[in-house]
Amino acid sequence: MALKIRLARLGTKKKPFYRIVVAESTAKRDGRFLEAVGIYDPNQKPARVEIKKELLDKWAERGAQPTDTVRSLIKKQTTA
Repeated sequence: MALKIRLARLGTKKKPFYRIVVAESTAKRDGRFLEAVGIYDPNQKPARVEIKKELLDKWAERGAQPTDTVRSLIKKQTTA
């Protein structure tokens, strides 16, 4: 079971809102996930990123790999 930390799209047409979730790599983008570890709202200026660090660390220890997009969001939050 390969785990990914990735974005799941919510919101309406033209106004996306994302959850940062831990899911199996074979699950659909907006389908079943194991746990939500944060949110990303690109509609706000500046874009809002909230990540629960303790949950992210817990899943990283269990072998979950972040996608490239989530990895860049994590870097932005830690430098801000």
